[in-house]
Amino acid sequence: MTHPALKLIVEEPQPGAFVWKLQQTDADGQPMRTVREGESPADSYEAALASGTRALQTALREGETSPA
Repeated sequence: MTHPALKLIVEEPQPGAFVWKLQQTDADGQPMRTVREGESPADSYEAALASGTRALQTALREGETSPA
């Protein structure tokens, strides 16, 4: 089984508000588009990372490649 090339990132668009994004990447690992992102910001980097990791695992299981 092959999986789409996905990258998990966590950003802090405002101080203390952390948002995760799953991005589909090209062959060089460069982001092409956002596939899924957190609906609301987390209070910590760790919480956003944990939530994004769960979303990444789900996306890999489902073979997700559709845009958010």
